[in-house]
Amino acid sequence: MPISIKLGIAGRLFTAALACLTLAATVPTGRLGSTGYLFIQSTSGGSTVRVHSHTRVRPRARNIHLSFGDNETSVVVTWSTRNDTQSQVQLMSVQPPNATEKLYNGSSTIFVDSGTKKATQYVHRVTLPDLGWGGLFKYRCGSQATGWSDWFEFRTPKRGFSPRLAMFGDMGMVNAQSLPRLMQDASAGMYDAILHVGDFAYDMQEQDGATGDQFMQMIQPIAARLPYMTCVGNHEFMYNFSHYKNRFTMPKGFGGDGESMFYSFDLGPAHIIGISTEFYFFVEYGVDQLKSQYDWLQADLERASKNRAARPWIIIMGHRPMYCSNDDGDDCTFGALFMREGFLARWYPLEPLLQKYGVDLALWAHEHTYERMWPVTRLEVRNGSWRSRTRSPAALCTSSLGRLVVESVTTPSGRRCTILRSAAPTMATPDADLQLHPPQPGAGQRRSAGSNHRPDHHCAAQHGPFP
Repeated sequence: MPISIKLGIAGRLFTAALACLTLAATVPTGRLGSTGYLFIQSTSGGSTVRVHSHTRVRPRARNIHLSFGDNETSVVVTWSTRNDTQSQVQLMSVQPPNATEKLYNGSSTIFVDSGTKKATQYVHRVTLPDLGWGGLFKYRCGSQATGWSDWFEFRTPKRGFSPRLAMFGDMGMVNAQSLPRLMQDASAGMYDAILHVGDFAYDMQEQDGATGDQFMQMIQPIAARLPYMTCVGNHEFMYNFSHYKNRFTMPKGFGGDGESMFYSFDLGPAHIIGISTEFYFFVEYGVDQLKSQYDWLQADLERASKNRAARPWIIIMGHRPMYCSNDDGDDCTFGALFMREGFLARWYPLEPLLQKYGVDLALWAHEHTYERMWPVTRLEVRNGSWRSRTRSPAALCTSSLGRLVVESVTTPSGRRCTILRSAAPTMATPDADLQLHPPQPGAGQRRSAGSNHRPDHHCAAQHGPFP
């Protein structure tokens, strides 16, 4: 912003002498620092000195979030800057205590929004590999040359742990009622990871990507301390899902597409798979990606089914549900057929594949309601019990927030099995928790976003035999 200063005759002579003079000065601004430039020039009449102050602020890391790397004790730190800077993370071990800071280097990619302004940012990724079990770490990202972010903390899981996962979908910038409770629970150490099952910000590409930046900054207090695992939703479809692909970093250890659209990872007693249900609907971007996902999914399920002794649970998550009960005349009727029976009721059907390999649980969102279902195949309920089993997945559909836990228990007959417990909140602000325990049940519950009230609680058992 220019500042005008009125001068007399003597001042005009002084101005003329300084008309071509440029002064540069270094101006300290706290941690990051900046360089300020002062330009003094006269106006055409010589009666006014116009002072232009320009400040070059060092680029700072923003939109910081974590994800699992290629194993449970590896973490990937992702963030963005407006300028091209170094990609570095400083890491310090808190437990076990070690005051030595270790520096990790990564890389960055340029992401240009496809809107009218062509807004550009640099997305940085640094992998922190094999950190060991049960550690507590502090980290910050950026570089010594361009400045560091604040310090954040995260934990690596303990060996043989039972994962506690918060799951939800369809969370935007406006009316994110579950977010304060999620922040509170995450700060209290209630969760080991977050599962965000599609639809972010509403929408990330809006305002030339500024809405996406604001959303990523909004979730940073959670996502910078817990692995924030995602899958794509229909609201990310613009520009061939470019905002989703560029902003998130999902694991590549079991293959996948390398762009976070489909991938899988192991977590405690579970093998968790993230897929794109949107490949069945946005075919204008090519049917080949649907085929690639299907072929990869079949191979991944084949491998996971042979590893049931170590990972008894196979869980799949995708944005649109294969089954739901909302009377919307669309997704719960016609649209769901695309995934169950395949594209054009013929190619790459999901339901036979999930049944063949005995997928235990399917996590969906999209409907902006909460519901859970008995295992269902071909519109037929396949009710399981302690004495009988089914190869069809149970389903949990929740929006805004939910929780899951997996654990091992003993059945009334004395048999050990794995259960899954989940919980969820009121219909207006769904919240679901999931905890997974090795050969035990998995339990889920649904909680109100503003209280500890649990209007729904259920348990699912996993006891093989496996294919």
